[in-house]
Amino acid sequence: MKQLITNDNFILHATKMYSNPNCKNIEEFYDDLSRIKYVKRLLLRFKKNEELKERLILNHIIILQNVFGVETAVRILFFKLNPELHSSLKSFLCYLRYLPVYCPEVDIENIPKDHRVDRILRLMK
Repeated sequence: MKQLITNDNFILHATKMYSNPNCKNIEEFYDDLSRIKYVKRLLLRFKKNEELKERLILNHIIILQNVFGVETAVRILFFKLNPELHSSLKSFLCYLRYLPVYCPEVDIENIPKDHRVDRILRLMK
């Protein structure tokens, strides 16, 4: 069984799973980690005023996956994002085919997808 990510072990877990051969210093690690904050901010903006920057969100999620791997990127996103954003996040992860069967931080099966995000992603070219 995978160890649950907590506030106490978050940075340790992230550094252990980080894989960026071009990383030159710790600032680059924290820059990559800050993408979580950007995804959160963009999803909150969508929740507040229906403005979705879907391509920017997709780019941040893909970059997180590139440097942490799919499983760790998904786990840290669910851990760091507020539960009210999980439906929107799940829609993006399904679109990218990143959604795992199991995530110890959340009960994925009981998180509904956000139909508004699904519609926008379907229309994207």
